[in-house]
Amino acid sequence: MMILLAVLGFVLVAALGLAVAGDDQTNARALKRAQALTTSGRAEKRRAKITNNDPGQRRKQLMKNLREQDLKQRKAQVSLSGRLQQAGLEATVPQFWIASAMVGGVVLGVTLFLHMPWYLVLGAAFVAAFGIPRWVLGFLAKRRLKAFTSHFADAIDIIVRGVKSGLPINDCLRIIARESPAPLGPEFHRLVENLGMGVTLEQGLEKTYERLPTSELRFFTIVLAIQQKTGGNLAEALGNLSAVLRARKMMREKIKAMSSEATASASIIGCLPPGVVTLITVTTPSYMTVMFTDSRGHMFLLFGAVWMSLGIFVMRKMINFKF
Repeated sequence: MMILLAVLGFVLVAALGLAVAGDDQTNARALKRAQALTTSGRAEKRRAKITNNDPGQRRKQLMKNLREQDLKQRKAQVSLSGRLQQAGLEATVPQFWIASAMVGGVVLGVTLFLHMPWYLVLGAAFVAAFGIPRWVLGFLAKRRLKAFTSHFADAIDIIVRGVKSGLPINDCLRIIARESPAPLGPEFHRLVENLGMGVTLEQGLEKTYERLPTSELRFFTIVLAIQQKTGGNLAEALGNLSAVLRARKMMREKIKAMSSEATASASIIGCLPPGVVTLITVTTPSYMTVMFTDSRGHMFLLFGAVWMSLGIFVMRKMINFKF
């Protein structure tokens, strides 16, 4: 009996020892697991911080944003509503088509009154309805975007001086809206009104970009977005952006000056055939009357106009530099 009690006591003591040791091992494993999770979390935070501060990663993120915004810019340029906004017109797309139909109808009536051939009547009406309004719209949009770009670097300089003097960026935007000429001033005034209604600065700039899809405005938006996420000296970043925009403007003017000779040559070559035809028609009407009365002359004039248009288009593409 004594031996049995001793064995049972030994087994009990061993079981208690194993239980205590198992709890210690379990606690040690749990502690190690918690430390590993904490260490991995700190490593991820450290890695994210290094990624944010890495110039290569920031450059990749910037290039990704630029590609996305370039795709948005192309879509905005293709849509007719976007072109109307770029031109600063308050008309809607149905109103634009109604005006185009009215122009085509007027040209159709004039050509019918002059008893011109049916194919010339249809061609003139088609060009007047679909070509001339779009050309005018594109001309107005291009002129407005050019005026906005020409004063945008000065607006950035105002923000840089204001930030250096301690003004918040919203007050700098109000100064630009009040002092800058159109279309820069009205667009920034609309931006300030949107900010006053609770719209964030990035969202307000996105809406402005829909109306004015320029690379300069996109650079400005990306710089502000990166500065808000990663921090840094905003005045220095915008000062560098202003220098880049002025360098782009100088390069654009330099390219325009270097290609001016080719532009003048293309204009002269494009104006010579119509000018010669007009001069011969005025001085010797009998010599050119056959071209306007005979069907074969009409075909020659049509082919001549087509080939001249193709030549002018090719020359324009050769001397038109997108920068």
